[in-house]
Amino acid sequence: MSARPRIALVGVGSMGSLHARVIAQHPDCDLAVVIDPREEIGTAVAEKFETTWRAELGDVSDVDAVVVAAATEAHHGIALDVLAQGKPLLIEKPVCASLAQTEEVLAAAEKAGLPIMCGLLERYNPAVMTALGLIDEPVHVAATRHSPYAPRIKTGVAWDLLVHDVDIALQCFRGAEPTSVASGIGQFHPSSVPGAEDVVDAVLRFSSGVATVSASRIAQRKIRTLAVYELERLIEVDLISRTVTIYRNVTQDAFTPDGRGYRQQSIIEIPELVTAREPLATQLDRFLDILAGRVDADAERRSILPSHRVVAAVMA
Repeated sequence: MSARPRIALVGVGSMGSLHARVIAQHPDCDLAVVIDPREEIGTAVAEKFETTWRAELGDVSDVDAVVVAAATEAHHGIALDVLAQGKPLLIEKPVCASLAQTEEVLAAAEKAGLPIMCGLLERYNPAVMTALGLIDEPVHVAATRHSPYAPRIKTGVAWDLLVHDVDIALQCFRGAEPTSVASGIGQFHPSSVPGAEDVVDAVLRFSSGVATVSASRIAQRKIRTLAVYELERLIEVDLISRTVTIYRNVTQDAFTPDGRGYRQQSIIEIPELVTAREPLATQLDRFLDILAGRVDADAERRSILPSHRVVAAVMA
C-alpha cells in the first residue's frame, strides 16, 4: 500500500463525478485514473481533476484500491474482477442488482481477505450520525425517501432508495434484523423498465419495535425524513437540511383555561451536529481508515449484507 493510496474510479456519471471530486481533493489519497467507456465524459472528468482516463478496467496493479460508481447492473462483473486482482473495493449501493450476486461478491472479498465497503452514504449524513448517537430505546422508526422521476435510473426504488432507510432502521435497532417483513409495491410510470418498481412501502417488525420505510420516485418534490419514536421523546431528522430536533411532551390539557379547546406543550431541543463534513468525504475517510487498518475490515464487510437481505425480503 502506498503512503498515499492511489485510487481508481470506475464510472463517472452523476454519482461518479462526485466521487472524483472528493477523491481528488482529499489530502490523504490520489485519484490515479478514471475509468468509463464514454470517452467524452471520461476525458472531461480526467482533465478537470488532473488525472488519466481509460475506457476499461483492465489491469489495476498500479493502484491501491478501486471505487466503483458504475451502473448497478455492471457491479457484479467489475467487483469480481477487482477482487480477483487483489484490490480493496468501495462499491456504490447496492453492491449488486440481486441478493445472490451481492452474497457472491462479499464471499469473494472474505475469501481473499480483502476490504470491501458499500456506499450506504446516509450512514455518514451528519444529521443521521447525530441522531444515532442520541437514540436510547426506539419503539417506532419511520423513514420517508421520495423523489421526482429520474429516467436515467433503471433500477427500481427498493435497491436505489429503500436500501438506505432499511440500513438506518437496522442501526436504530442496534443492528438487529427484523423478525418479519411486509410490503406494498407498485409500478406506475410508463417509462419505468418492466419489473422496476416506482413505489415501495415496507413494515419491518423487530422484537422491540417496528419500522416503517417508504420509497417513491414519482413524487413531485424530494423528501428525506426520519422520525425515531421513544416512549418519552421523538427525534426528528431532515436528511436534506441536515437538522435534528428532539421533542418531549410535558403537558396535555383537555381544555385551555377559558374552556375553548385542547392544549399540549412540548419541550424542543436542537442538538449540535457531530460534524459538518460532507457525507461523501466522511465515507472516504472511513475507506482510507479501513485500508490503513484503523477500522476492522471484517466488521465493515459484515455490516453490508443485512440491509441487502431485508430489501430482498421486501421484494419477495
